[in-house]
Amino acid sequence: MQQLTIKDKTFSFPLIQGGMGVGVSLGNLAGAVASNGCMGVISAAHPGYRLPNFRTENLASNCQALIDEVKKARDIALGKGLIGVNIMAASKNYVEYVKAAVKAKVDAIISGAGLPLDLPSMVDDASILLAPIVSSGKAAKLVCKIWDKRHQVAPDFVVIEGSEAGGHLGFKKDDLVNDTCESLETIYHEVKSELKIFEEKYERKIPVFMAGGIYDGHDIASMLKLGADGVQMGTRFIATEECDAHSNFKQAVVDCTESDIEIVQSPTGFPGRGIMNSFMQKQKERGNIAIRSCLNCLTPCNPSDTPYCISEALIQSVKGNIDNGLVFVGSNAHKVKEIVTVDALIDELKRETLQALGE
Repeated sequence: MQQLTIKDKTFSFPLIQGGMGVGVSLGNLAGAVASNGCMGVISAAHPGYRLPNFRTENLASNCQALIDEVKKARDIALGKGLIGVNIMAASKNYVEYVKAAVKAKVDAIISGAGLPLDLPSMVDDASILLAPIVSSGKAAKLVCKIWDKRHQVAPDFVVIEGSEAGGHLGFKKDDLVNDTCESLETIYHEVKSELKIFEEKYERKIPVFMAGGIYDGHDIASMLKLGADGVQMGTRFIATEECDAHSNFKQAVVDCTESDIEIVQSPTGFPGRGIMNSFMQKQKERGNIAIRSCLNCLTPCNPSDTPYCISEALIQSVKGNIDNGLVFVGSNAHKVKEIVTVDALIDELKRETLQALGE
């Protein structure tokens, strides 16, 4: 299996660790992943939640934490791999988070939870890779068309996120619940078809990374055989020693069963997938959970009429207060049976992938 190079950025193994907020993937996890020649990703969703001024100066603390966590990841990676930042397009302070990522000199900005139509105009450093997360050929076409028309660029790579992913999902809730979403393979072919015209115009390949339900090296190999350039994985990296979340959060993933994993309601307007714990069960049965204080962080969120504060729910869970928080996971979380090191996990994934590819 050959190395993958995008511009001047090289993966020795074509794997992106998915960005997981709040605080699940920060500098410690991202640095450990990068040290293995992959791309470690820090989530820009409230990385400053542990700072003393987080409640009073939310934006400033998050931007500073983002810069600090990138530096921490760089120090851990020792010059190996790549460091990316995942920024939700639904963030009210999207522009400021992008600027913080640019200031931190990240290798890549990956953006989903909405379409990042004007991301290129916010980044004045051509060395930073820009990548949208899409869940359909239609979304890929729209992003590429707007980037081409408004900014005269095409994505450096694209992440295709299927319906089996954790966190916020780009599918209708009814389709997710009824299992009527298009398969990841079908979406891949649709997206590749839409990318072709822009690859021809800009005379370069637009690499594609597959995400959602990718669990082991056999899954990685199947995506590479399909034609993808790499994969993005999130859930399996939660159950690692280096993951930035509390040990209770990691154990919740290890302990969950297949029946515990459900489609949950999110204040963003997007459906999500998580563990149906006591907090989510309470919300499901009783309806809206009153918000005591608002961080004013999401564009679609209306504090007076929202099911619960997703930021507070994620902060509680990452701190270890699982019964009063939200734990986002992918559909295969129930297969995770132990907490391992990042080194051991990536070694296992590499070995399985090479074996499945017959190399």
